[in-house]
Amino acid sequence: MKMNRRNFMKSVAITAGTAIVSPVILEADTVPPGKFATTLYKAHIKPKISDELCEQLLAADLPGVELNDKTVTLSEARQGRLIAEKHGVKIHSFMAGWSSLGETDQIKRAAAVEEVKNLIRLSAAYGASTMLLVPHRLGGQMPKPSEFDIDFNHETLLIKSVVKGDNALFAQYIRDHNDATVNCIRSINQLIPVAAREGVVIAIENVWNNMWVKPELALAFLNTFDSFWVKQYFDLGNHTRYDRAEKWLDLFGKNIAKLHIKDFLIERGAKNDGKFVPIGKGSVDWKSVRQAIDRAGYNGWVSIESTGWSDAEHSHILDNIFAGKGALIN
Repeated sequence: MKMNRRNFMKSVAITAGTAIVSPVILEADTVPPGKFATTLYKAHIKPKISDELCEQLLAADLPGVELNDKTVTLSEARQGRLIAEKHGVKIHSFMAGWSSLGETDQIKRAAAVEEVKNLIRLSAAYGASTMLLVPHRLGGQMPKPSEFDIDFNHETLLIKSVVKGDNALFAQYIRDHNDATVNCIRSINQLIPVAAREGVVIAIENVWNNMWVKPELALAFLNTFDSFWVKQYFDLGNHTRYDRAEKWLDLFGKNIAKLHIKDFLIERGAKNDGKFVPIGKGSVDWKSVRQAIDRAGYNGWVSIESTGWSDAEHSHILDNIFAGKGALIN
């Protein structure tokens, strides 16, 4: 049998017969007339919901929140949803964060799958429409961010090389990346029926995990699933050291589930090729980014994942970015 993309994916996917509920709408709203066709909503990332937190968020004109405390019980999450609704705050997403779905050890991988299933249920209990997931992380010898030039098989997603010329130094990384990709596909296919049942989109973020670091490969991985329930959680600062945020936005388009906002200052040759800085003090071109968000057709929440400014200052900066003015702070 010819090992084309469809046959390859069938060989690693685990199917499950489950009813698929109707797709949820990711907080899209009626678009008012204005400069942009898309509407963005402000949110912050916090551990747990409370009356005090809701009051603080609303005082800073931040009507949404993304939660990230994984120790919360289902009962506590349901109660948290009621607290947020009482104040008119929307818990739009839950941050499951790092996982090890690409493990070669079947027992460890199965345990990771079960953990994420529980986090999907927790997200649903909060009333969140998405759950952020970083499927796996790799270490080892790999190129610097500016050196990556990935050649991969578009049928199987297996990487052939990661830099131009001699790739001997990165042979182990390439093998590990290919193994992890295959196993992540297996794992996420087991999660899709649970996501569909709970009405929660699995929003994949490949954040500093050394996998799918170029937009073309990241999109090809996402498209493997061909499912409403698997989309991209894109961070507007995390990937700047690999490629412009605008390029990621243009390629992902309607595949974007949610956005994070932070800034990164590129300093080639420095550790990590740069550093995170307060929004507006880095290398992200926020005026161009807003235009790219519009081209992508993204209507939805943008969560602050940054330091250096107060909640009120962050809120004001987001207003300026949303209006196409850039990250003005005055």
